[in-house]
Amino acid sequence: MSETAFKIAVVQAAPVFMDAAASTQKAIRLISEAGAKGAKLLAFPEVFIPGYPWWLWLGTPAWGMQFVSRYHANSLRADGPELASIAAAAAEANVNVVIGFSEIDGGSLYISQALISDKGEMAFKRRKLKPTHVERTLFGEGDGSDFRVVDTTVGRLGALCCAEHIQPLSKYAMYSMHEQVHVASWPSFTLYRGTAYALGHEVNLSASQIYALEGGCFVLHATAITGQDMFDVLCDTPEKALLLNSDGGKPGGGYSMIFGPDGQPLVRHMPQDQEGILYADIDLSTIAVAKAAYDPSGHYARGDVVRLMVNRHPRRTSINFGEGSTEGTQWSEAKVE
Repeated sequence: MSETAFKIAVVQAAPVFMDAAASTQKAIRLISEAGAKGAKLLAFPEVFIPGYPWWLWLGTPAWGMQFVSRYHANSLRADGPELASIAAAAAEANVNVVIGFSEIDGGSLYISQALISDKGEMAFKRRKLKPTHVERTLFGEGDGSDFRVVDTTVGRLGALCCAEHIQPLSKYAMYSMHEQVHVASWPSFTLYRGTAYALGHEVNLSASQIYALEGGCFVLHATAITGQDMFDVLCDTPEKALLLNSDGGKPGGGYSMIFGPDGQPLVRHMPQDQEGILYADIDLSTIAVAKAAYDPSGHYARGDVVRLMVNRHPRRTSINFGEGSTEGTQWSEAKVE
């Protein structure tokens, strides 16, 4: 392969629900498998460790409180042993890894993604800017301080979670940083089948596909599977079983995909209840052809008419005397890192 050509890969699998240690070991096995097959990048779903908290959508907040302590106990610290083990596995396999996890910081949780380089270094760690709908009852918000795209051995890489791909301004900020490869981390797609189209796989696959077209970048659309262990823990009534998976109560909901910079699907779907890794050979030089038609933050932009401001300052809840604003209101044009 040329210096611009790589094999990239995306996971479709169920975590071991609310078991950080077991989910970490499963992630390490998948990293090793991808490395053995020559992949230089492997993308995981949203909060793969310790799994997506679907109870938020299934019952009352009072009913769901029974799961909160266990979920906190199985969430990861950014400097904790689980991510250190994943970093060691990435280095051994010579694979860049984007892993989705529930991050614990003090008494708060965040929907986070970490990019671990093929040298085992954390290239970035980011938090979902705005948890979606009932996610806000469990998770806190991120801020602009970790809103970034970085140089890697597989090109300029960035990541967003789930419905962040429905946020036009967030997407545009990413496009403006000249992203070449993007990881779109999603949960499984089993919830409210037949009653909430906006939460289904069709429209959300389309969101990732449009991201590839608008951004002129390769997109790894990583989705989880609702595993039987998760289903057994959360679905204590037929009504909850129907809400989480109307397809006879079977595990599933995996719709991982890889899109090219012109929006073209590059792989075939696996069955939605099958675990595995999808691989695609890509060449970053093809981005030039895609962007010849559309480059929304470049030649196809009109900054004299509309433009975006990005606040890069961390949002802090306390400061020492004389440090300045808690809201980071100093604005400047985004710089390419």
